[in-house]
Amino acid sequence: MQFSKSTDYALHALVHLGLSERSSNVGIKELSGTLGVSESYLSKIMSKLRQDGIVRAVPGVNGGYELARPAEQISFFDVVQVMEGRQQLFKCSNSRSQQHRLLDEEESAPESQRELDRKECLIEKVMYSAEQQMYQYLREQTIQSVLDEALKRRFSHEMNKK
Repeated sequence: MQFSKSTDYALHALVHLGLSERSSNVGIKELSGTLGVSESYLSKIMSKLRQDGIVRAVPGVNGGYELARPAEQISFFDVVQVMEGRQQLFKCSNSRSQQHRLLDEEESAPESQRELDRKECLIEKVMYSAEQQMYQYLREQTIQSVLDEALKRRFSHEMNKK
């Protein structure tokens, strides 16, 4: 599985906005220059983030974008959902195959139980669990956690120079 470049750029843009949060909003021109992405492509990304309430557009000559909520309240999961969509990553497409029937409960199980089990693909169950664990990890990671790590690294680097 691979996330799209849009997700990558969205996360980088949000981190940049988080760094600028204390001073002012950031214009699309500055943001696209910093990220090395075309203004039109980045505008589409920012529009999606704005529609979902992650960033806010500031109108005017000196307008641009700013975080719509504190960086610690914007999780990687939020961004992935906006950019990648909200669908399940894996769907069992082989539920009528002979292999699928072999993975089914033993024939001795009650008929009602066998019918329930047939509806749950064991492979899909594993994949769904993995997906949920990944999403949980992404929920725990925020834009602020990246900003904190960057600050920690910068401080460590400056201390090593002395």
